[in-house]
Amino acid sequence: MTWPFTRIACLICLAFSTLIAGCHTTPVSNRKQLLLVPEQTEITMGMQAYEEILADETLSSNPHYVELVERVGKRIALASGHDEYDWEFRVIASSTVNAFALPGGKVAVYEGILPLCENEAGLAVVMSHEVAHAIARHGGERMTQQGLANAAGKVVDLYSQDREKREQERIRAVFGAATQYGFILPYSRKHESEADQIGLILMSRAGYDPREAPKFWKRFAQQGGEKPPEFMSTHPSDERRAADLEEMLPEALTEYEQAEEQLALGKPIFISGNRNNLLAPPPQQILPASGQLTAPNTADPFGP
Repeated sequence: MTWPFTRIACLICLAFSTLIAGCHTTPVSNRKQLLLVPEQTEITMGMQAYEEILADETLSSNPHYVELVERVGKRIALASGHDEYDWEFRVIASSTVNAFALPGGKVAVYEGILPLCENEAGLAVVMSHEVAHAIARHGGERMTQQGLANAAGKVVDLYSQDREKREQERIRAVFGAATQYGFILPYSRKHESEADQIGLILMSRAGYDPREAPKFWKRFAQQGGEKPPEFMSTHPSDERRAADLEEMLPEALTEYEQAEEQLALGKPIFISGNRNNLLAPPPQQILPASGQLTAPNTADPFGP
């Protein structure tokens, strides 16, 4: 199949104008990014996904956790300067060691990650990372990248349509692997590293000691368990993240020193009425063989 030169020229001009219109710059890192998805579309899709996820999960009934996450989240959101977002911070009652953010400022933290946080600053490391994803519009950028990969895949299919079926499958497989390991996963790791960078500055501006960030990732690395090689993963290795954050500390400490209020590590996180009983057992006790954490005392008299 041969396309007329005029049609090809028109497509090139259209693509070029679209790329120019889609160029944006991320906050803090100042990286140029391509966004072809309108932000309002991102926000609408993020809200729908957020409601669907929360409908399938059990929200935490621990008032200490809820208040803590909301308080730290609001401080970081304020430091981000994006008051146009309808920020929302929820705690999910699950031993899952995770947190996530969706476009438009919808953030959720699982109870299972709180033991690794140990204190407010540790929680700020997690939440500033998630807030960074939202304000850097990583969700929209990933949708754009997936759209470009799909479009390229159609071009490959068009190119190989006259070949034998086995040859078509081989070409498609090579293209899929090249796209996954050479484009999608590297960009995903870049987003994670960028969210670490932006988040470090946000937590510093919010008044939390940024030196807790590399310490958090060192604790995270101690969980053990098998992990894929970095080139096959959506995230950088925990060790790399801790080392990169160590290098970023001078700039972050300058921001911290200029913060209106310096909270240092903030308050420790407790799970019972004993102030010496922190939410920080030894790493091997964080996720026992059953995969379940000890149920927290939701009537903690100490509170936040």
